[in-house]
Amino acid sequence: MIQARGLVKRFGAFTAVNGVDLNIDRGEVYGFLGPNGAGKTTTIMMLLGITRPTEGEVRLFGEPAGPRRTDLRRRVGVVPERHPRGVWPWMTAEEYLSLFADLFEVSRKEQRIAELLERVDLLRFRWKRIREFSRGMLQKLSIVRALLPDPDLLLLDEPISGLDPLGIKQVRDLVLAENRGGRSIFISSHQLSEMEKICHRVAIIFRGKLLVEDRMKSLLARLSPQREMHVELDRPDADLPARVRTLPFVEEAAVRGNTLVVKMSRQGDHRRDLSQHLISLGLVPLSIEEKIPSLEEAFVTITQENVLALAQGGPA
Repeated sequence: MIQARGLVKRFGAFTAVNGVDLNIDRGEVYGFLGPNGAGKTTTIMMLLGITRPTEGEVRLFGEPAGPRRTDLRRRVGVVPERHPRGVWPWMTAEEYLSLFADLFEVSRKEQRIAELLERVDLLRFRWKRIREFSRGMLQKLSIVRALLPDPDLLLLDEPISGLDPLGIKQVRDLVLAENRGGRSIFISSHQLSEMEKICHRVAIIFRGKLLVEDRMKSLLARLSPQREMHVELDRPDADLPARVRTLPFVEEAAVRGNTLVVKMSRQGDHRRDLSQHLISLGLVPLSIEEKIPSLEEAFVTITQENVLALAQGGPA
């Protein structure tokens, strides 16, 4: 759906994007993550042909992309970081969406507009003027406008910015529903906890460079060389960690309150062996849960490593 090779964008002496490669597959939710100022929006502008790259190339749907390829752009629904209040304040939501429905030749536009507004809880505001919309309402209106022509690819730049918890859930549910229907979705965001819930693959950009790209589960798992199990017990004694460490697959063990924390090799699944050993010691495991690093922890680890490398004069 999107291929980018060696994307570079310089503004004078400042390099905003430095050698970014991307490959977004059909049918996936792809998260493009990084702090504000990392180069996310500049990269998106190059992907859409709005900004010319200093170096590198972009292909959309397998074909070379550029400012003149409006045929390709029509297949991409875009939700920008900035929303439509600016030049449309006198229009109602219905008028605004009807204008874009006509531009994209959307069939049965009244029904399509009503269906999409209902999905983001804006139907009752369809005749409200845009100048009266909150930031969160503008965000959802922008998503509806992007979905009107039924695009093959939906590209979202900070889609949950300014939304309350209910609005965030509505957008999340909408993204997941669109993806289940076969739509490919590219999301640029710094809202890491939310991206962890919906993305199949993620890439992390920092100071203009792509630091890592991987499937979500693989990225989180590779940050921890060990599996960490939390076993809830009824009053574990202080000697328990030493007795658990006798197991050949256990590398570390400690007691925190009523929880036994065990770090073990990633080779094999030893939860059953651990449980049987505890039972043989006269203990009953109330629950066994594996702790997996969060996307936020992964992001902090990866970016800090690069900050340290830069401070030490190494590659960043």
